[in-house]
Amino acid sequence: MRKFGILTSVIFLSVVAAGLYGILHDQLTYSLSPEYFTKFKYRQVGFDPQRFGGHRSAVAVIGFLATWWAGLCTGMVLGLVALIFPDHRSMRRALTTALAIVFITAVLFGIAGFLWGRYWLVVTGVDWWLPPDLLDRNRFIIVGAIHHCSYLGGAAGLLIGIVYLCRRNYLLRMQPKRA
Repeated sequence: MRKFGILTSVIFLSVVAAGLYGILHDQLTYSLSPEYFTKFKYRQVGFDPQRFGGHRSAVAVIGFLATWWAGLCTGMVLGLVALIFPDHRSMRRALTTALAIVFITAVLFGIAGFLWGRYWLVVTGVDWWLPPDLLDRNRFIIVGAIHHCSYLGGAAGLLIGIVYLCRRNYLLRMQPKRA
């Protein structure tokens, strides 16, 4: 029963954490390229920033909506995999580490996206759609690269987290039993 409580808590907390990550992520990237939102994201999601009290509020909503589902998937997958642990204590400890792995991996991939965008894509160009009326093409491309890489980082972090949980469980079960 305690394991089920941990599973449901992890799912809920993952949704909240992913949503907060999305809010902070999009606030940062809005600071780098407001045009990414005003000329792309608002159109993509059909947002009028005035309905949300301005740009920063609209960007926060977009950030949450773009990431909460990733937290749901991450929490469900890692939580279900963690049911392999023999008890709720080891399950909780391992899940905490696995979730940290996902978060750190997403952040690192986002940083890599910034570097890739800044030092490669702005030089070589991109084959994705760019609004024709951009004032700062380079920053738009950099933010696009950050967004793409952050999603990739979340997926990579999830895979690494699954491997971590399986390996941690294996090592835990291989330890000699205490009398």
